[in-house]
Amino acid sequence: MPTRFCLIRHGETAWNAAGRLQGHVDIPLNDVGRAQAKAAARTLATLSFNAIYSSDLARALQTATDASPGLGLDIVATPALRERCLGAFQGLTHAEAQARYPSDYARFRAREPDHAPPGGESLHDFSARIEAAFTSAADQRRGETVLVVTHGGVLDVLRRLATGQGLQAKRDFPLLNAALNWIERRDGRWLLLSWGETAHLEAARDEVFDAMADRTDAS
Repeated sequence: MPTRFCLIRHGETAWNAAGRLQGHVDIPLNDVGRAQAKAAARTLATLSFNAIYSSDLARALQTATDASPGLGLDIVATPALRERCLGAFQGLTHAEAQARYPSDYARFRAREPDHAPPGGESLHDFSARIEAAFTSAADQRRGETVLVVTHGGVLDVLRRLATGQGLQAKRDFPLLNAALNWIERRDGRWLLLSWGETAHLEAARDEVFDAMADRTDAS
C-alpha cells in the first residue's frame, strides 16, 4: 500500500524576503506568510488527509496551524523535519556569508555532501536525517495520505529522492513558499507525483532560485 505525502514549504518570513539564511533560527511568518497559509487552507479543506506532521520551528508550525483548521486533525510537531542547520551562516545573507567565510561558502555553494558550515550540518547528514524520517512515516502510515509542513531544504532532499537527482547536482526546480508538492512511497521506492502547485496563491517566493544561478538551498 503506497503512502502519499503532500509537502508544503512554510509561508514567507521576513528573512526570506531579505534573503537571509535561516536554518534552525526560529523566525516567525510575516504577514505575507500568514496570508499564504490561509490561502493554502482553502485548497487543503477540499482534500482528505489522515495525519499532519510539521517541523517544530515556528515558521512551519504557524503555517500548519493556519493552513489546516478545516482538516480536523492534530498537528504532530517533529524536530526531525527541521531545516538543515547552517551554523555560522544562519542570519547572514549569501553575500555576508561569502565575505566572512569564503572557503566554507564556496564549498556550500558547490553542494559538497560531506562539508558542513562552521557549527552546522553536512548535506549528507541532513539528507540522511530527512530520508530516515520520511521512510519511517511512510511505513507507519502505509496506505494513507499525509500532510507535511516543512522547509525548502527538506523539499529539496525529497524531490531528489523521488527523481534520482544527486545531492551535488545544481537545483533546477523551485521551492516555493506555501506551494503544494506531492510525492509517494510505493514498493520501497519514492515517486514524484506533482510539484510546485500554486493556483491557490497570488504569489510565492523562492528567494534563492531567483537570486542564484546555481540554486543553493537557503530556507
